[in-house]
Amino acid sequence: MLTVNKLPRFVLSRWLFLKLIGLIYFIAFASLATQIVGLVGTDGLLPIDLYLERAFELWGAEAYYRLPTLLWLWPSDILLVAFCWLGMCLALVAMVGLAPIATFATLWVLYLSLTIAGQDFLSFQWDVLLLETGVLAIFYCPLGWNPTLVTHDRRSAAARWLIWGLAFKLTFLSGVTKLLSNDPTWWNFTALQFHYVTQPIPTWISWYLHNAPEWFSMASVVLMFVVELAVPFVIFVPPRFRLVRTLGCAALCLLQILIALSGNYGFFNWLTIVLYLSLLDDATVAWVLPRHLSTPEAPHGEPPLAPRPWRVAVASIMLVVALLSVLSFLREVRRPNPMPRWATSMLGWVAPARSVNGYGLFRTMTVERQEIVIEGTTDGKTWQEYNFKWKAGEVTHAPGFVQPHMPRLDWQMWFAALGPQQHTHWLLPLAERLLQNDPTTLSLLEANPFLDTPPSFVRFVMYRYYFTTPDEGYEQNWWRRDFIGYLTEPISVRP
Repeated sequence: MLTVNKLPRFVLSRWLFLKLIGLIYFIAFASLATQIVGLVGTDGLLPIDLYLERAFELWGAEAYYRLPTLLWLWPSDILLVAFCWLGMCLALVAMVGLAPIATFATLWVLYLSLTIAGQDFLSFQWDVLLLETGVLAIFYCPLGWNPTLVTHDRRSAAARWLIWGLAFKLTFLSGVTKLLSNDPTWWNFTALQFHYVTQPIPTWISWYLHNAPEWFSMASVVLMFVVELAVPFVIFVPPRFRLVRTLGCAALCLLQILIALSGNYGFFNWLTIVLYLSLLDDATVAWVLPRHLSTPEAPHGEPPLAPRPWRVAVASIMLVVALLSVLSFLREVRRPNPMPRWATSMLGWVAPARSVNGYGLFRTMTVERQEIVIEGTTDGKTWQEYNFKWKAGEVTHAPGFVQPHMPRLDWQMWFAALGPQQHTHWLLPLAERLLQNDPTTLSLLEANPFLDTPPSFVRFVMYRYYFTTPDEGYEQNWWRRDFIGYLTEPISVRP
């Protein structure tokens, strides 16, 4: 095993990590800016003003604690869009490195505000992962308003271990929760035979993977479990064992790249890769950075210390964050056994901030792909489909790549097909907006089949979708589908 005599440094590593987190923030805010008004604007599917109004009626002043969002100030389309654009601008500032602590703190506040406002449409694991990573990035930032590349301080080591702990928690839980769910498809290694076709927004590569030999998908499950359950322990290998940590980081990143090639998960895979890259020390990072950045002079002497009260306060907060993160980890591996009451209370106190979380994507595998298709008509006889930009619809439409953008309505349509009754609170408003030819709602779709006049009726239809096989070929169709039934009677404009 390779060791090095020189103590590993993480100055360049931190510099790269913070720039990449700034980039992820930029992508997240930019993606939201194109759709936030249609989703939760005042005329959106889940209007933010009505949401906050009902929350206040239910909880009173406690609603401010339960739903910590700056949108309480003015729940409006203008503020929603302004927060997205302000977030993009501050993300660029974060990438430059100006006032990093204040910048990353503001980015976290803005994204938390939008996540709360987004309701169902911003309830995904990558949203809370960005918030949790964003909190740790604040602690990892160097002090000062314009810190240099070599600026460092003692607390950065503790923050770095918190980031590494998050990388471990995310990865290990992704594997162990699949086994703890007792889903038979994970235990018999057949899960990926279903996953490629049933995942929310597959890519065209998914078609090939789904049609690969059975042994290939089973071997892929085994390798996935190795990477998710065994390789994460490399994170705790001392940094002086550079080769071991670098190989572990490469394996973890490779898994995320393969996942990104086979499915669209917004910025999730890229954010996860950034977490893994924090494992690399300066000597390793220097291989990929420009020469003038990869050879900074080491700082002379010890850096100046912050005032003692500040250091004590920050250390105390970081210790609490570490404890909460451990509790969130244990909560996932103990399920369905309840946590001790004191642990549940602690996690409940910080739950509104959505910044200490458990993870476990696809802990149970969906084995059938059902899709809701929306149809409209002007005469009650001829029905035309509304096509979405990215979700499965027309059988001739090839699955595409949309990441790192996250088309949130397309994603929610996948969840709605799993349990339509639980999603009527936004499905019915969607129908109403389509009956009005609402341009903001229609901008979330691929095209409007009723350009001249709005439809008189719309209805929701359920289909079961399958990938075609190589014998059928994809020259004509990538999908085939079977009619299941009508979810609704024809819906008309309310009088």
